[in-house]
Amino acid sequence: MRIAVVHNAVGDESAPDERDVLVQADAVAEALQQLGHQPVRLACTLDLAAVQDRLREIEPDVVFNLVESLNGQGSLIHLFPALLDAIGVPYTGSGSPAVYLTSHKILAKQAMAAADLATPPWIGPYPPEMPTLGRPDQSAPVAKAEGPQTKWILKSLWEHASVGINEDELVLSDDTVQVQKLLKQKAPQLGGACYAEAYVDGREFNLSLLAGPEDPQVLPPAEIIFQDYPADKLRIVGYRAKWEPESFEYKHTPRCFDFAPHDTPLLGKLAAVAQRCWRVFALSGYARIDFRVDGRGQPWILEINANPCLSPDAGFAAAVAKSGLNFGAAVERILSAAQTRSKR
Repeated sequence: MRIAVVHNAVGDESAPDERDVLVQADAVAEALQQLGHQPVRLACTLDLAAVQDRLREIEPDVVFNLVESLNGQGSLIHLFPALLDAIGVPYTGSGSPAVYLTSHKILAKQAMAAADLATPPWIGPYPPEMPTLGRPDQSAPVAKAEGPQTKWILKSLWEHASVGINEDELVLSDDTVQVQKLLKQKAPQLGGACYAEAYVDGREFNLSLLAGPEDPQVLPPAEIIFQDYPADKLRIVGYRAKWEPESFEYKHTPRCFDFAPHDTPLLGKLAAVAQRCWRVFALSGYARIDFRVDGRGQPWILEINANPCLSPDAGFAAAVAKSGLNFGAAVERILSAAQTRSKR
């Protein structure tokens, strides 16, 4: 098959998290060639009419969608799959509605709450574009700190890859007005729109899912280990842990797939919640669900990644390898899911 491998356009001046999409495109194109397909690379810009014309020239059987943003804006991530829907070209990963819903962090959290999927309480967003349905007092007290104040992490409403998440910064407050003022101050550093999420002290897990013949396969769960972290250091996977190889955070947050027997019930619970997320959000092809687990063993969903990173050193590829599959086999299953969804 002729496969258009489409990614967002990046330049030499782009940040490491943006340039990583080129690594993904290389890995996918190589896997497609090894599978006997004909990959054709295409960089997607805001000129969607030109992208559409180029696709007509390529005449792909399937588009492998690696577009993570447009013009550096994560809020535009859904525009390319929406274009493919409009022109009737099959594409990999989740459909444009699921991409939009999971990328808009507050809409995703509201959908989780409506489906009885536990997610940490939040304040926001700023700017206030919609009614705030997730007041902190609606959530279980487990999200509270041991002291009298709640710990809040300020996050971008749209941007992925831990953009803007500072490993050194927590807001300690139960005054929602104060937190909202801080959101207004921080918004320019967080892609222009942001929210505050209650910090859940505990363990962090990533569960990857891969489309199967019927139900999605939950790949081996991974835990992020905060190795040799001082007692007073915030245990989160922020920007430095993902993108700055010389930083302490990058070097001391290894991924672990080995668990003690007493973790078996917890891992089963995480797998069941991940499968529910797949159904609730109408995910397709592949996905990754990020969790925190508090001291009582309660999982809290941090994020649903509809089209997670496919770089060879990223969590999804590591989970594929741990499952016994090779990367090419996973790419073939993602392609197959795209064709099945198109027929439906």
